[in-house]
Amino acid sequence: MLQILLVTFPFFALVLAGYVAARRGYLPLAAIPGLNGFVLYFALPCMLYRFGSSTPISALLDGAVFGVYLLCALIMVAFAVAMTLSQRIDWNNAAFGALVTAFPNTGFMGIPLLVALLGAGAAGPAIVTIVIDLVITSSLCIALSRLGSGQGGASQAAKNALKGVASNPMPWAILSGALASWLQIKLPAPVLQTLGLLADAASPVALFTIGAVLARSQMLASSGHAPPVPVMDYVPLALCKLILHPLLVLLVGGAAISLGLPLDRFALTVIVLVAALPSASNVSLLAEKFEANNGRIARIILVSTVLAFFSFAGVVKLVAR
Repeated sequence: MLQILLVTFPFFALVLAGYVAARRGYLPLAAIPGLNGFVLYFALPCMLYRFGSSTPISALLDGAVFGVYLLCALIMVAFAVAMTLSQRIDWNNAAFGALVTAFPNTGFMGIPLLVALLGAGAAGPAIVTIVIDLVITSSLCIALSRLGSGQGGASQAAKNALKGVASNPMPWAILSGALASWLQIKLPAPVLQTLGLLADAASPVALFTIGAVLARSQMLASSGHAPPVPVMDYVPLALCKLILHPLLVLLVGGAAISLGLPLDRFALTVIVLVAALPSASNVSLLAEKFEANNGRIARIILVSTVLAFFSFAGVVKLVAR
């Protein structure tokens, strides 16, 4: 366990550094969108392209990984909605609660952390999960959030969500990397060096930005006049993200292997650890955009990130043997 914590500690320490910097005013809140933009549009796409282009195309087109992870994501969304939908929590808030329960922080935190723990081979299965969460899980939950709102409808919301995916550089970086891997394309050395510099910046800046975004979400939520969020509205979902999600992936993946599906056990380990990651910080931005209770979403992300320092190491110890 100590060896695992020695690997994971720097990643969570950078998140804490970003949180403290924003809370103490060392990093102005107005600067956070700039950091987020650098990571989203420059550093992270370069990192995803580099991993994608150096990963065998068979790992990026692994149907067993895709099917197992997608099924578990859909189950998590359905379970979270059924658990929270009530007269007090409407479709909008139930849907974004489900999204934050099913959507791990794979891009900003997961890939560099898993590669550090398991080696470069972990990038392929992790990239498959990013595509599922960005394209399918997010679009589904945004569509669900519009049910009962009278503002358009679920199908229009899904179309708008897919338009948002099309404007996100991460899927395009993954697709470009996959094509480069398939066609064995080698970029010129100066271009590769430029991409490498940006890719190397992705992990530290992204982790620092996660902490800053968490701090900003908490500060904005507490500065408003919204009523306090009951503990039962966010702690159970954070625990579902950290415990139920990886357990579900482990059970479904194990059942798939026993039924004869060509799911590699190393790939199963990777997607179980992906599911054990804390909630994605960008869900807070989506919740704010669609006028959900962002104070609740920010608390789920914050609690899952804090607890993941211990829970993630525990899952690693159990499955990464």
